[in-house]
Amino acid sequence: MTTKLDLLVIGAGMAGVAAADKCAAQGWQVAIVDALPYGGTCALRGCDPKKILRRGAEIIDSARLMSGKGIDEGGLSISWPHLMEHKHGFTDPVPRSMEDGLASHGVTTLHGRARFTGAQRVEIDGVPYDADRFLVATGARPRPLDFPGHELLVDSSDFLSLKALPDRILFVGGGFISFEFAHIAARAGSSTVVVDRGERPLKSFDPDLVDLLVERGRDVGVDLRRATSIVEVRPSDDGYQVVVEHDGGQETIETDLVVHGAGRVAELGGLGLENAGVEWGERGIVVADHLQSTTNPAVWAAGDAADTHGLPLTPVAVSEAKVAASNMIKETTTVPDYSGTPTAVFTIPELVRVGLLEQEAHDQGIDVAVRYHDTSDWYSSYRVGGATSAAKILVDRATDQVVGAHLLGPEYAELVNTLGVAVKLGLTTRQLKSATAAYPTVGSDLGSLL
Repeated sequence: MTTKLDLLVIGAGMAGVAAADKCAAQGWQVAIVDALPYGGTCALRGCDPKKILRRGAEIIDSARLMSGKGIDEGGLSISWPHLMEHKHGFTDPVPRSMEDGLASHGVTTLHGRARFTGAQRVEIDGVPYDADRFLVATGARPRPLDFPGHELLVDSSDFLSLKALPDRILFVGGGFISFEFAHIAARAGSSTVVVDRGERPLKSFDPDLVDLLVERGRDVGVDLRRATSIVEVRPSDDGYQVVVEHDGGQETIETDLVVHGAGRVAELGGLGLENAGVEWGERGIVVADHLQSTTNPAVWAAGDAADTHGLPLTPVAVSEAKVAASNMIKETTTVPDYSGTPTAVFTIPELVRVGLLEQEAHDQGIDVAVRYHDTSDWYSSYRVGGATSAAKILVDRATDQVVGAHLLGPEYAELVNTLGVAVKLGLTTRQLKSATAAYPTVGSDLGSLL
């Protein structure tokens, strides 16, 4: 017997849950399914647990910055097992809590692997379900690698579940995952190497601030190898040997753990989308701007599972899912608004961005004023021991509007939210400077940064 639904959501992360709740509130028959525990990458295997582990690294870094300034850091260290236990205190209750919340809203919660068998039919572990609509919100997985020994790498989920932290760790790739984890591991006492095949890591962030971050990382033991390729990973008596190539020469790096941080692709391979006539690629399901499949109108997608202009961020995925749900309910074609979306690399210090890069502004023909400040000797940095910090604000000379903001420093991930509002609403520097901030706070630096 086949169950008939108004909506079946595939993927029980934050995006899928948001859409399921929204449609169930309209009285629809809604079900949601996931082969993994409910909660998704962000809550269980990404953003949230990562930042809990980062807290330990922040304490170590803060104490070192204040050494000789009233703080004795002697004997201070991270107990990785206890820090991991603290992480589990947050993540372990999430699946049950999320599933109970969905059920209380009238959503049927299912477990298993979903696979399309027709344009409007899915089988979940052999049980058929028909639906008028499907939302695919299955997230992303590590990008496949092809060098010999790639199967010996662990991924980000594995790193966030390590019971003990190895003495030596090598991270493959120069993106978010490698930098964030390397900064945590280095403060926890590991020797860390980041291997990036390009000359410029963290390519979506301001290059001047990235250089400052790389220098700060070097000071605490993060060894970045630029323009370096992995040739092979092989087991050794006490770990792994990673053969790398740089400028035509090869070197072998001994390490205890090799972590995949070389990007992610849409997690769609096992869904049988071809059986539903859904076009897709590694960037996700091909959708119209309003998030409906271009080849099967019964299928919608959001987050990393959708090929959109949105950044691969949880808040963007949730926003897309809510827009998709609203479009289904109202039979409209509303397009998500991606303007003013901040993004952050939670290294220590954090690196954040909203709006255009300097080169992007020039490419768009904007007469841009670049307001750069080394803020490492400003009060906000002095107070915490003289942290590395800098800011670059891009202002359209013609309109006085902020079109981009790039910040590196402690607590700047909070400040960028204000600048995100400014970019989204087209606020001018005059308007921003007219606001009175609580003092002394990092937010009160905004007027001077402008």
